[in-house]
Amino acid sequence: MIKIVLADDQPLVRGGFRLILEGEEGVSVVGEASDGEEAVAAAQRLRPDVVLMDVQMPRVDGLEATRRIAQNAAIQARVLILTTFERDDYVFEALRAGASGFMLKNATPEDLVRAVRIVAAGEALLAPSITRRVIEDYARHSSPSRDGRLDQLTERELEVLRLLATGKSNSELAAHLYLGEGTIKTHVSHVLGKLGLRDRVQAVVFAYESGLVEPGQEIR
Repeated sequence: MIKIVLADDQPLVRGGFRLILEGEEGVSVVGEASDGEEAVAAAQRLRPDVVLMDVQMPRVDGLEATRRIAQNAAIQARVLILTTFERDDYVFEALRAGASGFMLKNATPEDLVRAVRIVAAGEALLAPSITRRVIEDYARHSSPSRDGRLDQLTERELEVLRLLATGKSNSELAAHLYLGEGTIKTHVSHVLGKLGLRDRVQAVVFAYESGLVEPGQEIR
């Protein structure tokens, strides 16, 4: 059973999402929140698998709430950002905050259900290649600084992280490095574990922000 918390300051929006989701097999809405502070408290108390998080809410907004959830080791919930605004800066800040996905509120009910299942399964909703475009754009206007956590990675793990930043799938990584997919999955798991990252999209963000990969860099 996928447990969900709905965080949105509009009761009608929460009600609409509840109707859509509770009509699906294996999905249960266990709580609601009208602002970010309530969302964090609900995530701590109810232990959901997914928090559907609006961006613009009173008191504490969705981006800050996402950041608090991601930084709390006791909360295992993944955050799916829902907003009416299709802006790259929201996407970027949501990913930096620790969100596992991002979609617009005008998505179809089928897309919403699919997104919840993807995020609940531990996958990232945004394709790494799309994430890379957003991050490259912002990295061009910032000054990446080397992160000491890179020292924990082996040469092979650094190579895998560089390739992850290009948006390659496990099968593409395996073909590129002449390794089995099982070995690639192990390397990716080690990279995420050592760096304290939740998923592949977070790894792409880290690769650019740590200066390991530069915008427009050709990786072979």
